[in-house]
Amino acid sequence: MNIVSIILAILLFSVIVIFHELGHFTLAKLNGIRVDEFSLGLGPTLFGKEFHGTKFSLKLLPFGGACMMGEDDVDDTTEGSFNSKSVWARMSVIVAGPIFNFIMALVFSIIVVAWVGYDEPVLTGVTEGYSAEQQGMQAGDRITSINGKGVHIWREIPLYNALHQGEDATVTFERDGAEHTVTLTSKKGEAADGTEHYYYGLTSGGYTKANLFTALEYGAYEVKYWVNYTFESLKMLVTGQVGIDQLSGPVGIVDYVGETVQKASPYGTLAVIGSMLNFAILLSANLGVMNLLPLPALDGGRLVFLIIEAVRKKRVNPEKEGMVHFVGLVCLMLLMVVVMYHDIVRIF
Repeated sequence: MNIVSIILAILLFSVIVIFHELGHFTLAKLNGIRVDEFSLGLGPTLFGKEFHGTKFSLKLLPFGGACMMGEDDVDDTTEGSFNSKSVWARMSVIVAGPIFNFIMALVFSIIVVAWVGYDEPVLTGVTEGYSAEQQGMQAGDRITSINGKGVHIWREIPLYNALHQGEDATVTFERDGAEHTVTLTSKKGEAADGTEHYYYGLTSGGYTKANLFTALEYGAYEVKYWVNYTFESLKMLVTGQVGIDQLSGPVGIVDYVGETVQKASPYGTLAVIGSMLNFAILLSANLGVMNLLPLPALDGGRLVFLIIEAVRKKRVNPEKEGMVHFVGLVCLMLLMVVVMYHDIVRIF
């Protein structure tokens, strides 16, 4: 871990957080909601300046940010306050942060696909002795689905295999305009690092050059892939397939950025930029998904209370809601401490 990786990680995370908070800020302004402070970072204020009724601040701790709209001030129902607006207006403000993260991920994905190309789910061959060969699959076959789940980019296939080790898979593919379906049986084989995993014997490689339309199309598939990746990772966490010690926080992000820069540097500045863009897509999509989870203190948790209010046509007791969010925030802070501890132990 060096100063360059720390600076790059801070810049990367800061841009993503700013864009998230910009979503809240933009919808708040469009709905006539007063924004008291828009800040980058957490903790004591290093610098702050008021502009059009909003204080824009830079905080001491570089990770995180906030768009303070007085949503926790339950007694403030004056004109322009968050709680004076309709439930639908407040919903739009809350959900705007995660949506802006998905928009950022999409824009970066389109840039990367237009620059590098896209990985079509088309076979370049099959591995001898594995099920794909035995079922008659061959180079040029385009895989369209696995067990009924649509496939649009190649990486969805190894991701599915990694999450369903040792399981059979019903694979649908196209060849010369005709659709075929086969059942593939996984077989244990040795990976490049010497570890053993199950494989179907499917191989592909390389990228296809994109035009304007395919950049837009496959940029969307790229975001879909990372959103699905995030959900699958959460599922593994909930089911105990991975532990909390395998999660990464700010320290882990800095370490990963350092490793990425080190690996990409020999290939030039453009390779480093491309790697950072790819990581930004992952982080932005991840932040969007995580913030929509129905957990207290997160945007998704606040959205749950607003949905309940919309259904009941009556607001949940503000004090009880505030207590739920406070407890949720404390739990999140404790989780961050645990994750940071494991990051430090893993790295050092």
